[in-house]
Amino acid sequence: MTVSLAHDQQTSTAALPIGMFDSGMGGLTVLHECLVQLPGEHFAYVGDTARFPYGEKSREQLELYSRQITAFLEAVPCKLIVVACYSATSAALPALQREFRTPIIGVVMPGARAAVATSRYRKIGVLATEATVASGAYPRAIGGLDSGAEVIQQACPGLVDFIEAGDVASQALADAVSGFTEPLKARRPDVVIMGCTHYPLIRPMLQRFLGRDVTLINPAAEIAREVEAALVRQELERPGDVMGSYRFYTTGDVDRFRETGARFLQMPLTRVRALPLERLGGLVAP
Repeated sequence: MTVSLAHDQQTSTAALPIGMFDSGMGGLTVLHECLVQLPGEHFAYVGDTARFPYGEKSREQLELYSRQITAFLEAVPCKLIVVACYSATSAALPALQREFRTPIIGVVMPGARAAVATSRYRKIGVLATEATVASGAYPRAIGGLDSGAEVIQQACPGLVDFIEAGDVASQALADAVSGFTEPLKARRPDVVIMGCTHYPLIRPMLQRFLGRDVTLINPAAEIAREVEAALVRQELERPGDVMGSYRFYTTGDVDRFRETGARFLQMPLTRVRALPLERLGGLVAP
């Protein structure tokens, strides 16, 4: 009887969605890889667009926002949560993993592992937001895997604003990308991590400015594999022969999220719900 109840409870938990959150649309690049890798899973995604962008926020703000959204996703409930934002992962992941019962995965370590495994000359570049660079999360993660690797970081303030607005091809964007990649390219890394979930959306432009000899790392595929491995370890995976569902929550404008998100994800976002900041118990960011 006890064994049967435990099995039923595990089966019920396996049917729950995977939670995921980001400051806006960038985390959809992670969701895309998870949908490809884990077609049978359900997903619940929160885009905190009312407080976008995260990359310019303080550690204290990022910890607060991350706690609020994680608490919401745990209450949905979800069987696993992915912090699909590098700034939030860098600032808040250890605290979230201590405070919440739901297993939580961040986005820094999977990219660090992929970069270390790919780099031939142990010179690894990182393009990221100001908050991620300031946190030192990537040098710590890479140093823990290869203490002799050189890590060259480049903050890209304002770059996510272009991408979040749907601009992936303007001259102003190209000028900004040129300015950010030039000092990094001068240090001659052979591998560069796209350390923000928005950046894969302009991968062709980044590759052109960095040159063909640089390998760009998109951690999203590595994150999807880590999610799958975590579900398998806990025996919480759903069978992949039946398509899972996905729903979205946004703290900002629902119609804008639906329209822009569909363009980013290249599939319809039919289930988008408003998530007022008051429901999260938070304050509107300055």
